[in-house]
Amino acid sequence: MNISGIVEFAAVLLILISSVISVISAFGIIRFPDVYTRIHAATKSTTLAVLLTLTGSFFYFWSSESFISVRLILGIVFVFLTAPVAGHLIIRAAYRSKVKLAESSIEDELKAVLHKKE
Repeated sequence: MNISGIVEFAAVLLILISSVISVISAFGIIRFPDVYTRIHAATKSTTLAVLLTLTGSFFYFWSSESFISVRLILGIVFVFLTAPVAGHLIIRAAYRSKVKLAESSIEDELKAVLHKKE
């Protein structure tokens, strides 16, 4: 097995791992009790899954066709920077809109910080 075959195998393995992470993320979105934990499952694990898929695709095209895709590199950077920020902004908007925490939540650490004036 030459080096190209090893890199292709690693690329396929990255894509396979990312699909498993996506399925786990979907279960988290369905199973978690409130919007805060659901968005955590959606942003953290799905971001990792997309990054692994794009990285695996980059390595596959690099090893099989000797093609370095700038679009895939830009996609990796774009997803890495924007997905966590978008998740944070969605959660912040939900919290400021007074979406209730799950009953199993023990402590609301932001309440003391954001509601000092009230």
